[in-house]
Amino acid sequence: MYKFKNQQFYLLVGLAFWAFMVVVDFLTERSTFAPRLVNSTWLVVYLIAANYLFLEKIVPLLAWKRPLRSLLLLGAQFLVFSFGLYCWRFIGIQIGLYTPFKVFERLTDGVCNFMVYSVVSAVFFGINKHLYDHVRLRQMAQQLRIEKQEAELHFLKSQTNPHFLFNTLNNIYSLARDKSDLAPESILRLSGILRFMLYETGGATIEIGEEVKIISDYVALEKLRYDDSLRVDFKYEIPDLKQPIPPLLLIPLVENAFKHGIAETRQRPLLQMFLSVHHRQLHFWIKNTTDKPDETGALKENIGLTNLRRQLELLYTAYDLAIQQTPDTFVATLKIDLDSHV
Repeated sequence: MYKFKNQQFYLLVGLAFWAFMVVVDFLTERSTFAPRLVNSTWLVVYLIAANYLFLEKIVPLLAWKRPLRSLLLLGAQFLVFSFGLYCWRFIGIQIGLYTPFKVFERLTDGVCNFMVYSVVSAVFFGINKHLYDHVRLRQMAQQLRIEKQEAELHFLKSQTNPHFLFNTLNNIYSLARDKSDLAPESILRLSGILRFMLYETGGATIEIGEEVKIISDYVALEKLRYDDSLRVDFKYEIPDLKQPIPPLLLIPLVENAFKHGIAETRQRPLLQMFLSVHHRQLHFWIKNTTDKPDETGALKENIGLTNLRRQLELLYTAYDLAIQQTPDTFVATLKIDLDSHV
């Protein structure tokens, strides 16, 4: 594919050089423009091939460490640009495609005259090749950066999903160990979550309404472990539930609230959540009680929050994730400009 595009490049640059020669002939030699048009076409065919040979085959072989070979290659290319082009003109004359407007008394005069075409074309092709390679390298670097980010994002998701599943299985195990009648219902809810994770989260985005549903299902599954002492207040204001967001983007915050907050609360645990999306501005606020503050005062983030921060960094250019902790509460606030998706 690259070779094909490279050949296209030389044809396009050759066409531009041909157009330049045609314009010069039209402005300076209008009386003989028609035959000169044919002459220019004949010469450009050769110059395209000669510059392709020079820039694609000769230049890559040039090296300071091998001066003899480099000099021989440059000498061969000099013959191609000088005697070769003059011979090409002679062939055109013989087959009736090239009209000679000047007769050269000596071979060297003709070679030097047509060497000008070669030098100008080499400069023209060389500059365009440099610009073409520069743009192509930047595109390749950009593509590699995107592929690297996609690979890292995929890895972060592959960490988040098993982490999420592991915590859910732990909950069911606790119910089964206590021989709770709620175990069958929890397995049924888990199957729904697994179905969602297997078939709905493979793409780049899902509808935000589906994200709200999976949050509600996860909260309902977690509530099976608690009696009526657990209070959950989940409200949302989303005029358009079909807006796209990355799948399972908000779950790590909900999961963190249960695992590192509510599970460690001994008296009347509370979880409050508010989600809004207005004018493509997402605001997710989540607060949970906790009885286990960090005595050092340092706020340590678990793997779920760390992965979430990295996912946000890869997905959006305008976002803010703020964490606040007091002796008895943990508050996370997430703000995203959904239009800043990279």
